Amino acid sequence: MSRAFLAVAVAALLWSGVASAQGPGQAVRDFVTLQGCIKSKPGAEESCLGVVSDPCLQNTGGTTVEMSNCLQREQSIWDDVLNETFKRLREKLDDAQKIKLRDMQRAWIASRDKTCAFYWDFSQGTMAVPMSAECASRETARRAIFLLRFLLDDHK
Repeated sequence: MSRAFLAVAVAALLWSGVASAQGPGQAVRDFVTLQGCIKSKPGAEESCLGVVSDPCLQNTGGTTVEMSNCLQREQSIWDDVLNETFKRLREKLDDAQKIKLRDMQRAWIASRDKTCAFYWDFSQGTMAVPMSAECASRETARRAIFLLRFLLDDHK
């Protein structure tokens, strides 16, 4: 799984032109960090959630904006992997499966957005900013891993 993930991840990085607030060099380092974690934990990729954002969070001044920026750094990487994985998976499917994949993904996006927006309703304060950012990062990572497993399934 790790070689295939690396191929998808590298393609995502190259195709999307990942950039972060720290610049493209930091984005590449973040990407390599995430990829290295996943490569070292086949079958346990979810344990890599936070591998970029957690160290960043430890080095912030503790403001909600800084915390959110750390979480968004990681989410942007997972989002690129998710999008590239979706495109590649779609190429393997027949027309009916493509429609079902699209519909499934649209439903997931709506569910993620409603789930992560609930932090605003629940917390009703500035802590909702990093809480919803963490939610979006976590859910995006989980979805990327979910789709990647379909992509790597060679049942066809």
